[in-house]
Amino acid sequence: MIKKILRYIGIALLAGFLLSIVSVVILRFVPVAITPLMVIRSVEQIFDGKPVKMDKKWVPIDKISHNMIQAVVASEDNLFMEHFGFDEKAIENALKHNAKGKKIRGGSTISQQTAKNVFLFPDRTYVRKAFEAYFTLLIEAIWSKERIMEVYLNVIETGDGIYGVEAAAENYFHCHASELKRSQAVLIAVSLPNPRKFDPAHPSPYLLKRQAKIMRLMKKIEQVEFEK
Repeated sequence: MIKKILRYIGIALLAGFLLSIVSVVILRFVPVAITPLMVIRSVEQIFDGKPVKMDKKWVPIDKISHNMIQAVVASEDNLFMEHFGFDEKAIENALKHNAKGKKIRGGSTISQQTAKNVFLFPDRTYVRKAFEAYFTLLIEAIWSKERIMEVYLNVIETGDGIYGVEAAAENYFHCHASELKRSQAVLIAVSLPNPRKFDPAHPSPYLLKRQAKIMRLMKKIEQVEFEK
């Protein structure tokens, strides 16, 4: 009986491993239709008695302003083009900050956020973090940096029921993602830590302060250039 149970567990683990690889390979080429977070938000809206809103429009990365790419790198992950999914210094700083009992700060890279958004549910357990690390390594190995950025910018939560930078650009600035000015792109980027609280179209003093800081940083970091 024990041998049978262990065999079934082994088969289940192998099947899960193969399925994860197949999923990552498929999504290397196919747009992400829906994410676990989108499902969660829709269920929350239903329980709150609100109409379900899921405003998202997939656009290829060449239809997204380079200002937007540069803005999220400056705001979220300065070393995006250099690391293999993890920023050890950012993780170390986050751990030191959190150990002091201050407001919890994350150390996630754009690759980690993409892995979490596409494949996992957004809880804070160590099990989820372990799976996040696993999928981060997978997408770094199988996808290109350009594809990681493309998926990230298309699935990231950018408002209440709003996902991706194309929908954000239309809702907040009445333009397409390809037309975003630097100041607009930065306002979207600095809203990402709490997109349902912050409104890029009507920025608070805090958001404007963050915008000014990131715009200065954008002038200092290297331009993102993907391999052709």
